[in-house]
Amino acid sequence: MAELPHVDAGALAGMIDPVRTALIVIDIQVDFAAPHGLLGRAGVDLAPAEAAIDRTEGLIAAARKAGAAVGFMRVVTSPETDSTALKTYMERKGQPGGGAICRTDDGGADYYRVTPEPGDIEIEKLLFDSFHGTDLEGQLRARGVDTLVVTGVSTDCCVDQTVRAAFHRDFHVFVVSDACAAYEPDMHTGTLNVLDKNCALLTTSDAVAAAWGA
Repeated sequence: MAELPHVDAGALAGMIDPVRTALIVIDIQVDFAAPHGLLGRAGVDLAPAEAAIDRTEGLIAAARKAGAAVGFMRVVTSPETDSTALKTYMERKGQPGGGAICRTDDGGADYYRVTPEPGDIEIEKLLFDSFHGTDLEGQLRARGVDTLVVTGVSTDCCVDQTVRAAFHRDFHVFVVSDACAAYEPDMHTGTLNVLDKNCALLTTSDAVAAAWGA
């Protein structure tokens, strides 16, 4: 990803001290990434997500070894929790019911390939922003965390909105460009460039692992 403006890897260790940093894993779930999930059944190419998850798995291990906090975000919905705005938005796009994703009753909300451990942060949310309507900020502050290293799917949606929300809450944010994925390459690259321009620094999984001594 040479076209992306990554932060100097040599300076990264001083910016993501594990004592004050959390690795944030966003929406690695059945419906978003598994072949048997909603997107997989619809024929969406999940290869970019699988590659990002490969790297995220390595970063989870590196974070645990270094002593950084690890937080897992999940969309968890039911018909009763779908907002009027979401339902109206999908209807106006000609996709009534199209917001029915990550349901609790069919396994779509389950984690895919990643597993939280006791002591990890776990957040259940209804839409995109991991801070909205959750206690994520409080859990991070309670651990003395002021820096986030963000991974997950999709770059253009839940990653993007969580990163922006974190920046607005005065967190220092790093997005791991090769441990995130979108379902369209242009969306992935475009979103990363916009985030770098406005509110986050970009890095790579190798650089983070090296900074954390893996």
